[in-house]
Amino acid sequence: MSANAAAATPNKSPRFWEGWFSRAKTSMDALPMHLPVRLGNAGMTQTKAAPVRVLGFDQALAWVTVALLAWGLVMVYSASIALPDNPRFARAGYSASYFLTRHVASIVIAFVAALLAFQVPMRTWERAAPWLFVASLLLLVAVLIPHIGINVNGARRWLPMGFMRFQPSELAKLAMILYAASYMVRKMEIKERFFRAVLPMGVAVVVVGMLVMAEPDMGAFMVIAVIAMGILFLGGVNARMFFLIAALVVVAFGTIVASSPWRRERIFAYLDPWSEEHALGKGYQLSHSLIAIGRGEVFGVGLGGSVEKLHWLPEAHTDFLMAVIGEEFGLVGVLLAIGLFLWLTRRIMHIGRQAIALDRVFAGLVAQGVGIWIGFQAFINMGVNLGALPTKGLTLPLMSFGGSAILMNVIALAIVLRIDYENRVLMRGGRV
Repeated sequence: MSANAAAATPNKSPRFWEGWFSRAKTSMDALPMHLPVRLGNAGMTQTKAAPVRVLGFDQALAWVTVALLAWGLVMVYSASIALPDNPRFARAGYSASYFLTRHVASIVIAFVAALLAFQVPMRTWERAAPWLFVASLLLLVAVLIPHIGINVNGARRWLPMGFMRFQPSELAKLAMILYAASYMVRKMEIKERFFRAVLPMGVAVVVVGMLVMAEPDMGAFMVIAVIAMGILFLGGVNARMFFLIAALVVVAFGTIVASSPWRRERIFAYLDPWSEEHALGKGYQLSHSLIAIGRGEVFGVGLGGSVEKLHWLPEAHTDFLMAVIGEEFGLVGVLLAIGLFLWLTRRIMHIGRQAIALDRVFAGLVAQGVGIWIGFQAFINMGVNLGALPTKGLTLPLMSFGGSAILMNVIALAIVLRIDYENRVLMRGGRV
């Protein structure tokens, strides 16, 4: 039979291997696309391929920071727009946008500094921590020297830097975080011994406290002391020693308040701000802050509608910005601000715990120190504005007017983002 005849034969049976493969192909086509595979008691199925997207840093943390900065910018403008009508500022020729312009400039400078700080590895920050602490001490000394430090209302807290006034106590807060974290890493093996581990750190806090109190700035000293104590506790210092230190700090602050007549008056004014003795004296700010928050009720009077900022509430754009928020945005605005700061603090502490879990103790303590700083200062400022705490000159982080405060807050958060970035690199198997 010819090849053509064979090809034309319709009933030609297929070769045996062709039938086998065709049956195999048919069987494979009949199988489902997702094959279940069972290994022991664990079931596994085929899943669709998905692209792996790894973020270089915590974008939620960055966006919450930007949101607080933006909201603070709006509120600083709202709280300060009427200040040029005040004779105190009219003599200086301030315009309605004077504080807005300076606040924008501070945010821009802080953003550039944050980009630079983010590029610095944590091992470099660890090496530089003692030197940065010494530099902060020198600046705290310089601000007390006549004709160098700027004296405002009897307080000498600022250094002139041309484009802005720099407050060394803000740098001292960040320097204390870095130095305390570095110190605890170096003293990790003897952290249970008071005189060899805790006492030298206590001396450093006392030195900083003496310089800050000479300005005077008790609020900054409180924050610095709490930062140092928090890092000691998180670093693993014996609980009995920690409570002993806490008791000594409370006694020290009590002694400072008791020995200062005007600080005692603030405490009494806090207890009864509506009395005739205090309403126009030390209780004036607190009483008008409570009036502003009371006017806001639940939903506020609307952005720009505050009355208390019209020369009734002193320092509405700095220490008492939260009162203006409460008046213009009401209870809803106050709860939103509290929620944002609570989330921010919790997220920073989580990044610190993650770093410690990766055996990066210095980085973890630095992140948690920043969380203590931001959370504690926001708590004090909000407590003062709401009448829950005595009046204390502390700004609301990231929101209140103040160039050096904004600068150091943003740099500190950039360092936290750097810690989170290095955590992610290590978890992907990389090196930092």
